[in-house]
Amino acid sequence: MKNIETNRIENKEQLNEDFEQEVIAFLNYKEGGIIYVGVRKNGQVVGVDDIDLTQLQIKDRIKNNIQPSTLGLFDVIVETIDDKDVIKVVISSGTEKPYYLRKKGRTPEGCYIRIGSSKERMTFDMIDEMYARRVKNSLKEIESPRQDLSFRQLKIYYEENGMKLNDNFAKNLNLLTDEGKYNYNAYLLADENNISIKLVKYLGTNKLELIENHEYGYCCIITATHRILERLVSENTVYAKIEYKGRKEVEMIDSKALKEAVINAIVHSDYTYNTSPIIELYSDRIEITSGGGLPQELSQEEFLEGVTAPRNKELIRVFKDVDLIENIGSGVLRILDAYDKSCFIFMDHFLRVSFKYKENPFEYEDKTDKKTTKKTTKKIKPQENDILGFCKIARTLKEVTNEFGFKDIATFKKNYINPLLEKGTLQLTIPEQPKNRNQKYISK
Repeated sequence: MKNIETNRIENKEQLNEDFEQEVIAFLNYKEGGIIYVGVRKNGQVVGVDDIDLTQLQIKDRIKNNIQPSTLGLFDVIVETIDDKDVIKVVISSGTEKPYYLRKKGRTPEGCYIRIGSSKERMTFDMIDEMYARRVKNSLKEIESPRQDLSFRQLKIYYEENGMKLNDNFAKNLNLLTDEGKYNYNAYLLADENNISIKLVKYLGTNKLELIENHEYGYCCIITATHRILERLVSENTVYAKIEYKGRKEVEMIDSKALKEAVINAIVHSDYTYNTSPIIELYSDRIEITSGGGLPQELSQEEFLEGVTAPRNKELIRVFKDVDLIENIGSGVLRILDAYDKSCFIFMDHFLRVSFKYKENPFEYEDKTDKKTTKKTTKKIKPQENDILGFCKIARTLKEVTNEFGFKDIATFKKNYINPLLEKGTLQLTIPEQPKNRNQKYISK
């Protein structure tokens, strides 16, 4: 296999002294790019001897030797090519251009840009022009409407993924303005905010008859994302047929593409427009709309090729930390694995993804076949993980029973809540007074 260098691909036989220059060149380039370590200039794969050490060195050098902050703008992946392990460094186009070598500053000796298949030093005029175009209304520099923020939910998600946020987490995650106040990213990730994501359902193929209208939010945006994804699982019909070789299933909506579309809408939406993503369910399709249009003036062709230019890199970094995003820049390509390019609808100030529902492929195969079934993934009874997920925020017993559609509170408590309390996975907020009227339940 030959990895030929292009305007978006750079090969390096080993990690050398000009590695940061190549990264900076892609950060300042409108399309970003990819650096392969363990591949010669001619495309010959030689591999990397110490993969783990080299990965750590790459991450350390990008984080510490380049300014402004690169968090959320790169991904380091191990790939096997021609039976040899190489390292693939995916670099997004930066949101705070120009990027430069920390020790050289914002000068021609420190600033580089990709031109053709190589890096070039930037002139002072190029640096000044790029700096003048920098987006000033980034969420990082917008002060949170509130400063009395708490982050209990965010800390729980990090702990679940084996990480613990220390006292400097707000600074480390870029949740502070240059003046040291909580910024809008912090507001979105806080336990309480005024941000909600709408999910509406219509009876037909247009908006004439609304049958459901829900808002998910006013809490940590990660919690809202989980709740939306759980709700959409219940909406996604799975057609199934029992065959001689086993069960055959087809989803009404490709679940992987749906998840990517929802998460992309949430992390890439332009919240400076005072708009939030909206999810609309019709009788024949689902549409997910986010505000802001294409980021950083990317063309439609570049966007559809998977070129990455994140609008909210701090949010993307956090979503990746808590395992909601697998690899930076993979979302659009995952969607295009299941649907064609027409599912993307581009507007000046909005971006919409529209997925047509698949019809039951087994319906007309054999109408007399008693083994053909239609199954939805909606749960009749809540599972333990559903209750624990809902109780990441402290809930009253009534709130929990209402969420899962039970009217008999005593029976629900006996069959579902008490077993979780006995296991220790669910806890009382006032354990010394089990019958306190203000008692709530929270997952451990």
